[in-house]
This record gives sequence, C-alpha cells and structure tokens, in this order.
Amino acid sequence: MSNLIWSAEKLPAELVSMLKLLGEEYPILSKGRGLKLEFRPVKSKETVSRVTRKSGSITIEYSNLAAAGRGIGSALSGLDGEERTGFSSLGIMLDQGQGMVMKPEELKRWMRRMILCGYNQLLLYTESSFELEGEPFFGYAEPNFTLEMLQDLDDYAGKLGIELVGCCQVLGHMTNLLRWRGAYGGITDMPTVMLADEPKTYALIEKILDFWSKALRSRRINIGMDETWGLGRGRFLNLHGYEREFDIFNRHLARVNDMCKERGLAPMIWSDMYFRLSNPDHDYHNPNFPVPKDVAAAIPRNVQLAYWDYYSESRELYEKLLDRHCEMGFAPVMASGIWSWETLWYDHIRTAATIRPCIAACRTRKVKELFFTLWEDDGAYCHFDSTLAGVVFASDLSYGQEDEEITARRFEAVCGADYWAQTAAGEMQYIEADPEHADKDSKEFIELTSHCKVINGLLRIITPMILWDDPLLGIAFDDYKRSDPEFDLKFMDKCDELLCRLLPRVEEKNAGNVAHAVNTIRALMAKVELRSSLKAAYDAGDRAALREIAVAMVPAATAAMEEFDRSFTKQWMAGSLPHGLEMIQVRNAGTIARIRETGRRIREFLAGDAESIPELERTLPPSAPGNFLNNYSRVAYGSKGF
Repeated sequence: MSNLIWSAEKLPAELVSMLKLLGEEYPILSKGRGLKLEFRPVKSKETVSRVTRKSGSITIEYSNLAAAGRGIGSALSGLDGEERTGFSSLGIMLDQGQGMVMKPEELKRWMRRMILCGYNQLLLYTESSFELEGEPFFGYAEPNFTLEMLQDLDDYAGKLGIELVGCCQVLGHMTNLLRWRGAYGGITDMPTVMLADEPKTYALIEKILDFWSKALRSRRINIGMDETWGLGRGRFLNLHGYEREFDIFNRHLARVNDMCKERGLAPMIWSDMYFRLSNPDHDYHNPNFPVPKDVAAAIPRNVQLAYWDYYSESRELYEKLLDRHCEMGFAPVMASGIWSWETLWYDHIRTAATIRPCIAACRTRKVKELFFTLWEDDGAYCHFDSTLAGVVFASDLSYGQEDEEITARRFEAVCGADYWAQTAAGEMQYIEADPEHADKDSKEFIELTSHCKVINGLLRIITPMILWDDPLLGIAFDDYKRSDPEFDLKFMDKCDELLCRLLPRVEEKNAGNVAHAVNTIRALMAKVELRSSLKAAYDAGDRAALREIAVAMVPAATAAMEEFDRSFTKQWMAGSLPHGLEMIQVRNAGTIARIRETGRRIREFLAGDAESIPELERTLPPSAPGNFLNNYSRVAYGSKGF
C-alpha cells in the first residue's frame, strides 16, 4: 500500500483533524514520499464520494466528512470512481450493556474503521453499564463507562466527523438494575420493567438523562422503551389497578420526553411496543394490525421512532412496516442488524439475507436514517472484532456497492485482514439442510424445531448451545438431531472443511482472531463427537466403545474446551473491560466439569458400580415448537436454573 501524502494548506480544520487521527494507524502522512492526496468539496443533498487517480496523485471529491472518509478508504483500497448514499445518517449501534464494554482504545480503533467506510454515527447501547453519581448499585459489578471516558470518546469521534449517540433504557430492559431489590425494589413493576407513575422512578431517570447530557455533545438520545413485557401487570397493578398498557406507556413517555426537552435532548425510542400491543399475538413484524389512532395521536411529535428488524428477508414486509410508521405520522429511523448474537463468530449468511432487502426497502421508501445493530445477547460471547467484516459489508451496500470482491479489497485495506477467511469462519454454524427442507423455494427462514432454521438450503444451528450443551443430557444436540438425523456427521465434515480454509490464516488477528476461530471450531467438534459417540455406544451396549470414550474422547474434549477458554479470555482482555468475562468463564468451567463427570460416570458404569447412566436412558421426545433453546440456561441443565 502506497503512502498517501496530504498537506494542511487550504484544507479545512475538520479534515486536518481527521487525517491526523487516521495517520496514527494508516499510511496517511503530512510529509514524505507517496501519492499526493487532494480534496475538493462538492455540493450535494446526498453523501457523495468521488475518487480520481492520476499519475502520482489522488483527488477526492466529497460532499461531507463521511464522504471524505469513505474516499480516503477507497484510496487506501486502490479503488476509484463515484459512490453515493441517500442516507443522511448512517451508523452502527454497539451493544455495551449486556455483558461487555469495550476499552476506549478499542472503540477508537472501531471509529477509525467506521469513517473509512463512510459511517457518520456511532450509537452506544447501555442499560446500567455506566457510573451514576449517588447510585452505588447502578451498574454494580458490571463493566462501566465513566463520564470522563465518554467525554474523551466523544472528542475523538468529533474529530473524525462521527456523531456519538448515547442509548439508555428508561422503562424496560432493566433486569440487572432491578435485581438489587434493596436499592430499587421501590421502582420495580415487573422483574425487567421499572414502575411507571412512581416519583422515585423519575428521580432516577433524571440522573440518567443528566449523565448523558453531560457525557456527549450530541443532543440526540435513544431512550429505549422496547420489550416492556408485562407493563402495568406487576406492582403497578397492585397499586393502581388495571389500566391499558398503551396509556401507561404513552403517559410515561410524555413525562420522560418533557425531561429530555428540559435538557435540550431529542429522544428516540424503539417502536415495537406500539405494534406488539396492537396485535393479539404480540408479533412486532405483522403489518396487518395498525396502531389505534388515539394511541398514535398521543405519541409526542418530537420523538423519533426506530423500527428494528433483524430477521425479515422480504423487502415487501419492510416496506409495509415502514408505511405503518408513516401512517402514524412519523418518518422512521431504520435499524437493521449485523449478526453478532446467537453466534460465536460473525454470521455473514444471515446478515446478508436480512440487510439486503432492508436497504432496498429503505431506498424505495426514501428513509433517511439507517443504522446497524450489533447485539451481545446472553453474555457477549461473539468475538466482536469478527463482525468488522459485516460493518464493511453493510457500508458498501448502503453506498450502492454490491460486489463483494470490491468489499474484500476495502476490508483488507481498512481492517488488515482477509475478508473471505473472516466470513468463512462464521459458517461453523451452517450445514447442508435435509433434502426435505433444502428444496423449499421460500427465501424466508423455515423453522424446523425450536431453534433450527433453514436459509438458502442451509440448516443454521446455534453453535454456542452446542459448545455449552450438557454432554449427558444433550438437550441442544438432540434438538438438532430431530431436525436432521445426520446433523452430527454433516457438522463434523463442515468443520473439517473450515479448518482447511482457516489454518493458512491462523496468524491473522487485525480483525477477527483466526486462531480463536480455529480453537472454537475444534472445541465444537470435540463436543459433538463426544455426545454423538456416547449416545451411540450406550444405546448399542458397546462397552469397548464406551471405554474408548472415557480414555480418549473425554480428555480430548476437556483439552479443547480449556484451549477455547484460554483463547476466549485472551481476546476478551485485549479489547474489553474485565467485568463480564466471568459469565463466560463460569460457563466454560461448568462445561469442563460436566465433561469430566461424563468420564467418571462411564467408568463407574463399566466397573459395575452403577447399573445404568440414567440421563442416557430417556427416549428422544418428538420435536415441539416454542422451546426456543437459544440461551445457555436452556441447554446447560435440565433442572430449575439460575
């Protein structure tokens, strides 16, 4: 990659600031030898970036700082030509509230990559993961942002031309906070929902809004209010009697909105509860149930509604639901997803299947604001740096670039890694579907059991549930076998194929750490082989095979899990605050203990000290919908959990 040389003469100060920060990591210099970098502003209502190469120089025409940043990314990638997007606001939301908070330097590294892709907004999702003065139990034992940390990040973002937006919760999603019953029992309605109409609730919300008002220069703030399950049905019902959830919701929103206005804040909320409460099945993504007119009329007009949808593959469905928002009198903000949840590594297949139709629908409906969420559901176990491939991919689609060969060039220049290896690693959770399902023409996900889906002829499995699946109970394993009797054989073949593709890149760590991907795949293979062999040998009464399992497979699976645990810890500590790691380490240690217990139980059985292994005696039940085995507590143990 040739050096890009720029001169501060005649450049606006904001562009100089951006170039200086990018020069900390990339070959972008204010003096020396290399290609001369020239900038030329252009007027356009859209974000336009135009890169022209001549002998010894590169000219970047740009309509705003995001366009200039994308142009620099193109220059680094050896790309030229014109790109444009109609999205005035293009961002990503990083979940920093469900188990992991990135170190400031890691967040700054992400910002540099973002601006080189043409993003101009970064939203930081939090619940109680920040320090609140006078509230010692707010965020207690969690990873936390401090006020000073966020102010420093905001200054850095501003120099890159990125708007840093705070995201909090002011009603639901407060499980971690409300567990401290001594401190917050008085503001609890349901276990995850704060008590509306309670003065102490609003006193706490005032502190939350004051914090974000001081932390960031942006006046925009996402105040959440999504998934407020059981609103008004807990302590509120005991205190005030029954009231329509819509009315409680809107009254609470109006009060919080007034608090935002007092602080000069412009609130945004997730729109799902309006649609869920209008639908007897509480289905957010069903366009056939319009929000009642009186409810829509009561929503404050200054509040932005964010329509989130990370699951739909139909452009028409996105369009219908965008229309529903407009019918309520609001121009919606669109939130799509870069798949970082229910997966140990970035899921490119599902990301591509959902954001392509989403972006297409946004263009037909002339949506102006779009961001992509990256969630940490159930403990932040996805290697977050692996999702950088999705960040670059999503930006290219947003700028009208659909050639993934071009995306691969930008990714290599911006992230210093091989795009194809990064996206391939996520295939650890896909196998060829059973022919009965693979021939389906529908592009929609086909639900097979409780958590198995077919997409484009591939069966998607949730690999973390295999990793932490109890080897004796086999809850997740058995569910996958119900979906496809050859699941285990196909999975092992797929993993062997992936190892052949990834091992040549095992030293690559500038984006997703490929060595960690390899360790992850080996641990998954060891778990699947152990359960598959154990069940087959026990059912067949093959004592020799059981002895081999105890002598060889149990130690191998233990070693693979231990290596995964070391690898996971290393990559976590490299980029994140230490709090939150304990959740995954406890899971890994518990899995290792249960693998060892499996070996002990086999030896006990073979020695005649036990007549049977009762867990393996149970008949496999038929498939049943609604089990939703997508988190640790649902597969790690069968008895009453934590």
